Amino acid sequence: MPYITKEIDKNYSIYYEDFGQGQPVILIHGWPLSGKSWELQVPALLESGYRVITYDRKGFGKSQPFLDGYDYNSLAEDLLELITQLDLQKVVLAGFSMGGGEVVRFLTNYGSDNVDKIALIASIIPLVKQKDDNPNGVPEKDLLEILDNLKKDRVTFLQGFHMNFYNYGLLSHSVSQAQLDYDWSVSSQASPIATIKSAESWADTDFRPELKNITVPTLIVHGDEDKIVPIETAGDQAANGIANNQYHVISGAPHGLNVTHADELNRILINFLKN
Repeated sequence: MPYITKEIDKNYSIYYEDFGQGQPVILIHGWPLSGKSWELQVPALLESGYRVITYDRKGFGKSQPFLDGYDYNSLAEDLLELITQLDLQKVVLAGFSMGGGEVVRFLTNYGSDNVDKIALIASIIPLVKQKDDNPNGVPEKDLLEILDNLKKDRVTFLQGFHMNFYNYGLLSHSVSQAQLDYDWSVSSQASPIATIKSAESWADTDFRPELKNITVPTLIVHGDEDKIVPIETAGDQAANGIANNQYHVISGAPHGLNVTHADELNRILINFLKN
C-alpha cells in the first residue's frame, strides 16, 4: 500500500491513493471521514485527464493516529510532505469541509508558487464559530455539545451526525441507508483522539486573517441547505473575502453535496479546472 513516511519518525504513516496522468489534483477530505469520501469525484476527474490524489488525514482511514498534531499547522505540514515526496508540480488543492483549512493554511505557511488553483467545497472557511463579529456562525454551546458527545458516546453521535450531513429525515431520504451505514463505518473506525482533536481545530480556527493569502484562482461551492456549516458563515464570507474567486451556490444542497449533488459538483469543478 502507498504511504508517505519519514525516516526520522518510524511511526509517521499517511496513506494515499494516486491515479491517472496530467495535472495533479489533491482531494482533501472532510471530518470525520477519509479519502474514500471522494468516490464520486475521482472517476470524473480521471476521465477529464487529471492525476487524482486522495489521502487520509492522520488518525483517519488507513493513516497512523498520533496523540497530537491535529492543529492546522501540523496538518498543512502533512500536505506539504505529500506534495514533496510525490514531487508534484503546479498542484490543484481541493478541500471539502474541514479540508478547506489545510488548503488555506498551506498557502499561508508555504505560499502559492507551486499551487495553480484551489477549490473550497462545503468548506469551513473562513470561520465556523459564532462570535460578535460572526453572528451567523454555529453557537459555541453547540460546538461544545458536539465535543462532549464525542467524548461520551462517539459512535452514537456519529450516527446522527451523518444524517444531518445529508439532511436525511423521515420525509427526505436524500441518500440511501447503505450510504449512511457506509459513512458511519468509516468514521466510527477513525481514532477517537483524532476525531476529537480535529473537531477542536475546525471549530476554533479563525481563517479570516488568512484570506488575503489566497492569490490563486479559487472555486467556492456551497449548498444553501447546509446544516453543518451554514452558508452565511462560510461560503458567503469566503466569496466576499477572497479576491479571485468563482462562487457557486447549489440550490437545496446539504453539507454532503459531494454525494447528493455529485454530478452538479463534478461539472462545476471540472469546468473550473479547464478554464
